[in-house]
Amino acid sequence: MSVALASLTFSSPHWLLPVGAVVLVAAALLAWSYRRSPLTPGWRWTCFGLKLLGVAALAACLLEPLWVASRARDGANLFAVVVDNSQGLQVKDRGAERTRGEEVRAWVSPAASGWQSELATAFDVRRYLFDARLHGTADFRELDFSGRASALAGALRAVRQRFEGRPLAGILLITDGNATDLRGALPTWENLPPVYPVVVGRDRPVRDLSLQQVNVSQASFEDAPVSVQADVAMSGFRGEPVAARLTDIAGQVVAESTQTAGADGEVQPFRFRLKPDAPGLGFYRLEVQSGNATPPGTGAPEEATQANNRRVLAVDRGQGPFRILYVSGRPNWEFKFFNRALAEDQQLDLVALIRVAKREPKFDFLGRGGETSNPLYRGFGNQAAEDVQRYDQPVLVRLNTKDELELRQGFPRTAEELYGYHAVVLDDVEAAFFTTEQAQLLQTFVSERGGGVLMLGGMESFREGAYHRTPIGDLLPVYLDRGDETGTEPVEAAPPPVQFQLAREGWFQAWARLYETEDRERARLEAMPPFRVVNRVRGTKPGASIIATGRDETGREVPALVVQRFGRGRSAALLAGDFWRWGMRDAERQEQLGKAWRQLARWLVADVPARVQIESLPMTEDAHGSVTLTVRVRDARFKPVEDAAVTLDVEPVLFAGDPPEESTTIRLRAEPVPGEPGAYALPYVPRRNGGFRARAVVLNETGAELGRAETGWSTDLAADEFRSLAPNVPLLEDLARKTGGEVVAASQLEDFVRRLPERRAPVMELKAEPLWHTPVMFALALACLAAEWGLRRWKGLP
Repeated sequence: MSVALASLTFSSPHWLLPVGAVVLVAAALLAWSYRRSPLTPGWRWTCFGLKLLGVAALAACLLEPLWVASRARDGANLFAVVVDNSQGLQVKDRGAERTRGEEVRAWVSPAASGWQSELATAFDVRRYLFDARLHGTADFRELDFSGRASALAGALRAVRQRFEGRPLAGILLITDGNATDLRGALPTWENLPPVYPVVVGRDRPVRDLSLQQVNVSQASFEDAPVSVQADVAMSGFRGEPVAARLTDIAGQVVAESTQTAGADGEVQPFRFRLKPDAPGLGFYRLEVQSGNATPPGTGAPEEATQANNRRVLAVDRGQGPFRILYVSGRPNWEFKFFNRALAEDQQLDLVALIRVAKREPKFDFLGRGGETSNPLYRGFGNQAAEDVQRYDQPVLVRLNTKDELELRQGFPRTAEELYGYHAVVLDDVEAAFFTTEQAQLLQTFVSERGGGVLMLGGMESFREGAYHRTPIGDLLPVYLDRGDETGTEPVEAAPPPVQFQLAREGWFQAWARLYETEDRERARLEAMPPFRVVNRVRGTKPGASIIATGRDETGREVPALVVQRFGRGRSAALLAGDFWRWGMRDAERQEQLGKAWRQLARWLVADVPARVQIESLPMTEDAHGSVTLTVRVRDARFKPVEDAAVTLDVEPVLFAGDPPEESTTIRLRAEPVPGEPGAYALPYVPRRNGGFRARAVVLNETGAELGRAETGWSTDLAADEFRSLAPNVPLLEDLARKTGGEVVAASQLEDFVRRLPERRAPVMELKAEPLWHTPVMFALALACLAAEWGLRRWKGLP
């Protein structure tokens, strides 16, 4: 708060010496007259002081004293009155006879508010309403409190911009402070004039249930891959049951939970775990309601508002198939169980390249006369020289390829071939199987393309497969060197078997567990058979996470499952070479092994980018619920495509029971994003609350389709507007403090307006008021003289 300064001055300073002489003479005479007074010293000096002060006051009038004060020049400064017109003011406080909006209307009504007339005498008053944006008004007659948002920060910025460079003395802000365009930390409120908030509403809580925060998380946990946590604020429902329901787009209840409400203002979390029936994008509606009230959607009259009781959630489980390349150095049990497990997941497509015979050395093969091919292929298909494996080449079997050309030349040699997969699994195959270019390509597949690589243990894996000091060894999360390159380190001839167990980090990873409860998970781990083949490593790399360990009979632990991020992708090392033993006991163990393989595979392909990707990001400072839709396009080598044509179809999502709507699908064209090759974006402003789906179609310069993608999001401005029904007093106090204003009570508006011209303003003027002929000066002199006479008479003196 900045108050104008005032000062005392004299218009006749040439009388200063005579006045001073008069006062000194008077003081001397008074001192001489009181020197023999019978009064005690205390009363003597009191009478002396009173008479001298009275004489000095009369003498000072000769100097013609003036009181000079600065104040805002009438009509030269602008002053803005900004009033909240959002739906949040339709709430009626507990015990109140009128809604908050009706009270505000009474405050600003021209017929009832004299403070506006007084304000207009000193300032050029500009009146505004704000909801999602700022509106000008002449007399606030347009107030209907129907705005879908409270863009408080945006309204203040708009006022500042409108009066940039003009003398704006301040802003009177009438609001409850519940801004929908402020998230996170409070703003700095820079370059604003003094703001004087008038708080609307009472601190006393109203009866209301409100969805505060809803978080949706996804994991590779097969039984319930989607977790929903909803924080519900409860006021006025203490001891009553509160139910939360999650329904799908068809109106079916997929999850439900009931809790007992606590104290007013207490926030209680509701948690749901669900498994969507179909892959891809899905929508759910979350609703909370008092268990003693009418069912959701019927509008229970006892609650302040139900606009903050529901929220639409978008869940994207990804749309496969996700292709995984399995490279094995020999047919084994591991591939059998891995292939059987992934066959149960329609979103995982396993392609295998299995070597059934290693490369033979060149020598004269003793076969049939003129035969140059590997005799293992004798009698199978065409034996033409260009169609069969030569005797000096490894024998590879391809399984589940999409056509005859896929993997025909063995492991992919180009980025176009390899980047068509989402993950690669290496099983018991040595480093020499790959050329230097193929090994480097696999590393780039992870670091740049964002794919996943999993190496399984075995006789020819990790260091035993000579992967140390290779590009593939570099991307693994474990060190493959022994720490002593002289080879003098003793080698354990027959390592003892180890028992598989989850490490600390593994307990926090949903994909590493098979059961939701700790007891069942520990029982599962204890029932697992010991593993006899474990590749030993020197240690794990910085940033890697140990998910599981193996403990032998002596209590020594070795890493069993280690993962890490590598560039844009991820890599994992399963160091057990006989993981298949887990599924050899009974059907239950086979089911557990299959589930473990599927969850590991799901984790491996999670977050692997596609050639065409789309995302929706909310504009945090926009009060209309606008989002930015961004499409990123890559070619077969995952290089940005800069000359693509990107169109998007955006449509609202209707739930069962929603009123039918005409087709509102909008087709839009995205434009290239400056500074980001391969990115195309557009803003979208929703016209309704609820869920939305956007589908992107990308064409190249010749008109051929490069790919498709879809995303979903939800907009619920009413939920944001009614998230809290209590006035946000801390925000308004912070706003007033940082701008030099103060919080004004509605009952003190007239007094505030009366004092407002005395505060500092851009255009000020000096106003001088003479004091020498005012009644105050003469009253002061008369009072001093009369008091001195009264004291003397009281003490019996003449």
